[in-house]
Amino acid sequence: MSSPRILLIEDDAVLARTLASVLRDDEYDVRVVARGDDGVREGLEQVFDAVLTDLRLPGKGGLEVISELHAHAPRLPIILMTAHGTTETAIEAMKLGAFDYLLKPFEMPELLDLLQKAVADNRNAAESLAQNAAPQSIVGRSKAMQDVYKQLGRVAATPVSVLVRGETGTGKELVAKALHQHSARAKEPFIAVNCAAIPEALLESELFGHEKGAFTGADARRIGRFEQAHRGTIFLDEIGDMSPGTQAKLLRVLQGKTIQRIGSKETIPVDVRVVAATHRDLEEGITEKTFREDLYYRLSGVTLHLPPLRHRPEDIPLLIDHILRSAGETLAIANPRIQPEAVDLLSRQPWPGNVRQLENVVRQSLIMARHSAITAAHVQAALTPSDNVETAPSSQSMAAFVTALLQEASTGACEDAHARAIHAVERELIGQAIQLSQGNQAKAARWLGITRYTLREKLLFYGLFPDTGTAAAVPSASVPGGEI
Repeated sequence: MSSPRILLIEDDAVLARTLASVLRDDEYDVRVVARGDDGVREGLEQVFDAVLTDLRLPGKGGLEVISELHAHAPRLPIILMTAHGTTETAIEAMKLGAFDYLLKPFEMPELLDLLQKAVADNRNAAESLAQNAAPQSIVGRSKAMQDVYKQLGRVAATPVSVLVRGETGTGKELVAKALHQHSARAKEPFIAVNCAAIPEALLESELFGHEKGAFTGADARRIGRFEQAHRGTIFLDEIGDMSPGTQAKLLRVLQGKTIQRIGSKETIPVDVRVVAATHRDLEEGITEKTFREDLYYRLSGVTLHLPPLRHRPEDIPLLIDHILRSAGETLAIANPRIQPEAVDLLSRQPWPGNVRQLENVVRQSLIMARHSAITAAHVQAALTPSDNVETAPSSQSMAAFVTALLQEASTGACEDAHARAIHAVERELIGQAIQLSQGNQAKAARWLGITRYTLREKLLFYGLFPDTGTAAAVPSASVPGGEI
């Protein structure tokens, strides 16, 4: 096993050298920085097993360091060191996510014991999550994701129910896990249920359990997911797909904090925090009487909105690195690499399936590249017609494009017809506007009713002018739905 990597953030040069020497003698790989903002940057860009940070630092203070690194890597142990300790500082540090707190001067054995425990906890947590090859932490430094992290920090420690909203593949379950990990229930069970994946006839039994003989095929008692999640968190994914009948039973459980197994009259108390998620428009469901308004308000104590990947393209390179590391371990590829041109191609895709779709394409590209670097050709081969920005012929009408999408959706081959259609229309609209205005962005933005800044972002995202920023050579908007 490799030596544990430690990030040491200390502006006292003498103390920093002493600590680094002691840690290296104890076979730690130590990276030393003197400023808090440099420490945050290192922590965001590299992988460490633990962080040691002073409280008073130039650039950013230790509490800011803890807050920002903890939001990015919730499982990363951060130990705060200070000669200016107060009860308030200790409480605030732990509240922000510090692993522990050391008051200077401290004995080296005390630090080494604490650091050994921190590294062991971190590696054990990583091993427990490694069974799933999908990315297991929330990745992103965009403003949109920073806003999500701030909301997570405010909500995680509270007992309120949370409704997570976002398109398919945006990482709603990762958010639910983060809420659980940063709550007082972190050591208790986290139980996830995909309400859309379980047949309606079985969902009630899945959630609340049943007694032996309660119905045909009930050969033994079954403990439901709510009982399994007692004192912990239950994540109800795709809550918008739940039938009205099951919604009513769920509402009774949330109101009474008790469940009854099917076939039993016994009332069983359950202490469960509920995190629900959906990509559906629940307000529309309420209007159409397919979703209960009282259940909606019971579930949405706080609502978190996850941005689609196309609204945070600056996070795509980070996600690619994260996916490559994970996929490399799974596929036994020691040093997975990708060429800049391939990253650029991936960054210009619409990703209607969001992070999940990006992961599939990167993994396929890595398999095709084997032990060489992923090239743009590998990425192009891994992209399906629905992934690629410019694959459908420009002569295809929007009506035909929509028909094809709905046919895919009806067979289960497409779960994001709405997002893909909206993407195609928006790209075509912006492409034609910039062409008609002969590259005049101010004029095109005025026609479209958006700001010039927004237009420029979308032009870059859709690849509708070269990176030089000149708009004279705008390519033809040859995309799905070319002629509207």
